[in-house]
Amino acid sequence: MAKKEINNDVLLANIIKGIEEVKGNDITILDLRALENTVCDYFVICNGNSNTQVNAIVNSIQKVVSKELKDKPWHVEGADVADWILMDYVHIVVHVFQKHIREYYNIESLWGDAKITTIENKY
Repeated sequence: MAKKEINNDVLLANIIKGIEEVKGNDITILDLRALENTVCDYFVICNGNSNTQVNAIVNSIQKVVSKELKDKPWHVEGADVADWILMDYVHIVVHVFQKHIREYYNIESLWGDAKITTIENKY
């Protein structure tokens, strides 16, 4: 049976909802579609204040996306240490950092040509 194609906008909205439900901070969306040779359409980047919160954010994203869209990430990496967890939903890659690790790697600057959208915290 072929896997149904999920709309990127709907997936993106559910990922953001999952982040917000556990108070993930500094949510940034990098739209990579206009750039050449990118690995996906979007990066979603956020951070938590501890490895416990980073894990909670990842679990919340998985729960929301699974419940709403019946989808799961193709791959999750970094959960054992939880200072930077990458969730690969194929067209959307989510990076959940601890704040100091996010500042160190500063991946937003590596994709400076991307359209960047910042989501305001609702809390």
